[in-house]
Amino acid sequence: MTRLRIDVHAHLWTAEYLDRLEKLGKTDTGTQRGIGAEATEADLDRRFALMDRAGIDLQVLSVAPQSPHLADESDAVAVARAGNDAYAELVARFPGRFRAFAALPLPHVDAALREIARAFDELGAVGVGVTTTVLGHTLADPLFRPVYEELDRRGAVLCIHPAGEGVASPLITEHGMTWMVGAPVEDTVAIMHLILAGIPVRHPRMRILASHLGGALPLLPRRLDDHLAFESPGTPELPSVAVGRLWYDTVSHVHGPALVAAASTFGADRLVLGTDFPYEDGEVFLRAVDYIAESGLTREEATMILDTNAADLLGLSGP
Repeated sequence: MTRLRIDVHAHLWTAEYLDRLEKLGKTDTGTQRGIGAEATEADLDRRFALMDRAGIDLQVLSVAPQSPHLADESDAVAVARAGNDAYAELVARFPGRFRAFAALPLPHVDAALREIARAFDELGAVGVGVTTTVLGHTLADPLFRPVYEELDRRGAVLCIHPAGEGVASPLITEHGMTWMVGAPVEDTVAIMHLILAGIPVRHPRMRILASHLGGALPLLPRRLDDHLAFESPGTPELPSVAVGRLWYDTVSHVHGPALVAAASTFGADRLVLGTDFPYEDGEVFLRAVDYIAESGLTREEATMILDTNAADLLGLSGP
């Protein structure tokens, strides 16, 4: 069994990538600047030192929530290509440290399919990353079915990250809870959209990776099943079954009881290490790794989560 400690939830943005988005009207790129998440030599040296202290071999980089989901197709394509090219260059420079989830120029499906082919066949991406909503579209929108069909054909990973929109609820976004509450709510709602539409069962080779332990999903399967008949009777399988088809990263801000609940609900084989670097940084970054072995899980479960599950999920386990 190959042991490879992989952090599947880590962010990195080049200044050039953020500049492109800002010129196109993005107003929140400042929240990603100057926090140790860029590709400067100083930032990379500090990142690698932290990874070494935590025993992390690889990080899988993703640009979400600063995704190239733009209304104009040519803009979306240009930004997606720039972001993916920058990641490919970093992976080539540091193959023992980085892999990448490719960004897609959604909601432009034909362009996204072309970028999927380029990302996997030319750039060596290990999956694709999207946000929980795309310019008002849910991930269950039939518009995106060709993307899922192609990812299913490839047996590829679809990594889902909050968009930072608080599920479009002013009760969240106008009360200082966009990320602390809104993000896990976005995770929960986005995965439920997929489940109710039957996407996990219809595309079983597509490997869906949810952020933050799936939000509230570890607590909900029985409730979801019990409400299905009168609220969503067209759902093709019980949510308690569907949640077991996905994978979930361990970002819970080192809350052990949440991790134990997720392992009990989904199975420890469905959990993979995530740190949310640089938002969990310094000693908190180290705790994001250490808490897995200290949470009350068995040694075997902790080892799976830390050192084997992600390599299997990403196809990096070797022959």
